[in-house]
Amino acid sequence: MLRKMLRAKIHRAVVTQCDPDYVGSITIDADLLRAVDIRPNEAVHVADIDNAERFETYVIRGEPGSGIIGVNGAAASLVKPGHRLIIMCYGFMQERELDAHESRIVVAGAGNKIERELRYPSLIDELEPTR
Repeated sequence: MLRKMLRAKIHRAVVTQCDPDYVGSITIDADLLRAVDIRPNEAVHVADIDNAERFETYVIRGEPGSGIIGVNGAAASLVKPGHRLIIMCYGFMQERELDAHESRIVVAGAGNKIERELRYPSLIDELEPTR
C-alpha cells in the first residue's frame, strides 16, 4: 500500500504578485525551493491563510534571493499581494519508508527569506518536530 505523505512545506510565504494573464502556476524563489526540495514543474497544494482559499498548481522557479511568490493564471483571482500562503508538496511512500521519512518545512520571514527550517518525522511515538 502507498501512503500520501507531506514531503515539504513552505509556511507563511507572502504573495508578492498576481498575474492572471500568465499561463498558470506559482513562481517561488529558488532559495525556498532548494530548502525544502521542491522542483520546478512539481505539483503543490496552496492554502491562503487570509481567506481560506485552496488550490493546486505547479511550480515555476523564481530568481534566487528575489523573495518572489507569484500566483499566476486562474489562481491569481483567489489571492492578493500581501496574503500569506502555506505551500505543500506531497509524495507517495511505501510502508517500509515511513519510519525514516521526515517532512522538510521552511517558515518564511520578512521578504520571504528563510526564518526557520524544521523537520517533521513520520513516527507516531515522536510528537515534537526536530529543530
